[in-house]
Amino acid sequence: MNKENIIKHLNLGENHNIEFKSDCNNLNAIGNVVCAFLNTTGGYVICEMVEKGRIIDLDDTDAFIKNLEEFFWDNIHPKATIFCSKQKIGDKYTIVIEVPSGKDVPYAFHNNIYIHDGTHTKKADIDTIKDLVLRKQIEPERWERCFSLADINNDLSEKEIRSFIKAAKGKLQSNKIEVSDKISLLEKLSLVKYGRLTNGGDVLFGENPAIRYPQVRVQAVRFESDQTDDTYLDMKIYEGPLVSVLEEVFNFIKRNTPTISQFNKDSLFREDRPLYPWDAIREGLVNAFVHRDYSSFSGGIYVNVFKNRIEIKNSGRLPEGITPENLLDKGHISVLRNPDIAHVLYLHGLMEKLGRGSLLIKKACEENGTAPPQWIDDHFGVTLTIYSRFIHLEISLGNIPNTGGQVTPEVTPEVTPEV
Repeated sequence: MNKENIIKHLNLGENHNIEFKSDCNNLNAIGNVVCAFLNTTGGYVICEMVEKGRIIDLDDTDAFIKNLEEFFWDNIHPKATIFCSKQKIGDKYTIVIEVPSGKDVPYAFHNNIYIHDGTHTKKADIDTIKDLVLRKQIEPERWERCFSLADINNDLSEKEIRSFIKAAKGKLQSNKIEVSDKISLLEKLSLVKYGRLTNGGDVLFGENPAIRYPQVRVQAVRFESDQTDDTYLDMKIYEGPLVSVLEEVFNFIKRNTPTISQFNKDSLFREDRPLYPWDAIREGLVNAFVHRDYSSFSGGIYVNVFKNRIEIKNSGRLPEGITPENLLDKGHISVLRNPDIAHVLYLHGLMEKLGRGSLLIKKACEENGTAPPQWIDDHFGVTLTIYSRFIHLEISLGNIPNTGGQVTPEVTPEVTPEV
């Protein structure tokens, strides 16, 4: 398969930084490119999995990805989260290495600093290295790396840390991160510095970070109508460690969303289908928690469940150069606002792709038979709207679209709010 077809299949725009490597085993050449992308604007490295004339099978591909992640973790400094995934194109597996624009420049691979000038990868000269170091010095330290007011001995959630270690065990081992004690683990994840917890560590593993940062609370509301008003059927304010809150919000949406039941003329059995694609909802929530602006005390995350749509709002504008249009059409090279938080969610198994996450949301909506998702970027931040499978469905079953065939839809009973 030629390069143009691969780019089209993966929905990568022509303006993205993309490099192809025919030899996946030349890890040094791949490492040079990854380092260069980290030091510049990010990009994709694409490797076709062929070895000695044969197509590598699925198990070999999984092993290769694990070794690749371990190789990057060992040889790129400072540490950076590199997202590796397999994509089947035709009868071949392609490895896609997604490299975000790095926040801790300059990055070095095998003690050499590389940059990408738009056409090829090269070693950085002394003047470029000076510019990279100066850029790091003049930029303010990001919010997640600042010290939290939390007491590291009393304010951490032991339950949350144990849950993370259990979920991330495989990736922690791949990245050779020891879990001998909680403080050394958090230090290796850049969540503890000089014996003090960072804001990122507080948000992720603090027993209740909302005491110190009220903006981390999440409000979820199920409205009775299609508009935001004072009449709602369920409303919750969630606070606590990030992953636990994420799970609670996802369960709130599921609890407040009816299921469509269909009887098709070709089958005696009822088919139950959700109104919304859960993969899209999950991806949208993870993106909101990872990319939001935690530094603003007036910010937050708001989830609104209406009769015909779900809105996920998070404070923080889209990065420069990223628009709602290219989120929907071709994805983007990710610019992580909170890379330490993103890394923990990646290890947790909640993030596998960055820039193409919006395309996963779009694909999940298409497969569920819903309208395309919509992103809005305004003065508040970013709002993702995901529409129901039957956008005009009323509780009275007034307007059901023709699905081709004799289909009798019904809605599960009225959703009961959590007590």
